[in-house]
Amino acid sequence: MSAHLLKFDTAGQAPEIGGPAPEKRVSGTPQHRTWNVEDDGEGLYSGIWESDVGEWAATYSEWEFCHILAGVAVLTEEGGEGVTVKAGDSIVIRRGFKGTWRIVEPLRKAYVIKD
Repeated sequence: MSAHLLKFDTAGQAPEIGGPAPEKRVSGTPQHRTWNVEDDGEGLYSGIWESDVGEWAATYSEWEFCHILAGVAVLTEEGGEGVTVKAGDSIVIRRGFKGTWRIVEPLRKAYVIKD
């Protein structure tokens, strides 16, 4: 592989397991699996993320691009209407987003995050 190209390859990599903190959960007890394939040490991260069904509060101090690979979710910003995303959709979540993630069907996304 090139020094300047990085393939999103998670084969043989164990995921980091986590989930939303109990005080952020709105419904369910979703488990998250994350395969970070890039961490440049300067606030840029990318990889694959999965979540089980559930809902939780989220606040973004970073910028995120994600492409939904599988599943369905509804993101709702405080004071706004829910936006449904599904396999094939791409979204940008800007710094300052405060609202909820609700996973309707188990979700898998590719992401790029910049602090």
